[in-house]
Amino acid sequence: MSSVPQIRRRKRRTGSEPLVMVTAYDEPGARYVDAGGVDMLLVGDSVGNVVLGHSDTLHVTVADIAHHVAAVAAARPKALIVADLPWLSYHVSREDTIKNAATLIRAGAQCVKLEGGSNRVDMITALLDAEIPVMGHIGLTPQSVLAMGGFKVQGKTREAAEQLLLDALALEAAGVFAIVIEGVPSVVGTRVTEALAIPTIGIGAGPDTDGQVLVFHDLLGLSGRPVAKFVRQYADVGGLITEAVGHFVADVRSGAFPSEVETYANPTELLD
Repeated sequence: MSSVPQIRRRKRRTGSEPLVMVTAYDEPGARYVDAGGVDMLLVGDSVGNVVLGHSDTLHVTVADIAHHVAAVAAARPKALIVADLPWLSYHVSREDTIKNAATLIRAGAQCVKLEGGSNRVDMITALLDAEIPVMGHIGLTPQSVLAMGGFKVQGKTREAAEQLLLDALALEAAGVFAIVIEGVPSVVGTRVTEALAIPTIGIGAGPDTDGQVLVFHDLLGLSGRPVAKFVRQYADVGGLITEAVGHFVADVRSGAFPSEVETYANPTELLD
């Protein structure tokens, strides 16, 4: 079973294998992904994009995440369950931030993830004081899509890259056990990873981070939308689903389904 202390120790420069995290939103998805050998399951606010059909993550609520965390936890995975704190759930008072995070922990999460840099230190401290482990997230932070003017690569100037490094160091000092770095030039991912004693998990941050994360629907060809440059699709599961359903449709319409194999036998007394 993966735990927060185990993940915290996983730095590649000390000889550890790279960390692997994949999103999951329900019991079957969690079961299959966990069987694949991942270290962490992220119940991400990306559920808003890939499951609920929104164009961003801003519509996702604490109740939404808690609902999906409970479904993922029902799979009893060996992987660590990480739950995203959605937009406006930790931009509030310390008390409300703790209450929102506690809702996710009680639903089955083992830690929470929040976006932002040094401006989040106060809330991270509050969560850690409540014994709730926290994962950070810097770079392209999807909950900031309106402020950023879209999903754009971050850290492209020296000043911006230096600020990301400062933010990462501030998060580490505050006590986060790992940091996701998203959508930055690879050199930024490398430099931040080198500067930290805690592991980094990249998503569009180059090959030198301590681990990688992808969205379940993107890597399996289920998203039904253009994917980011950093995505590698490992299977066309969407195509397999359409093909299988098409065969079912054809069999029903031709009378081939159900056959005797899929039909319950008639008791003799009913035939009389």
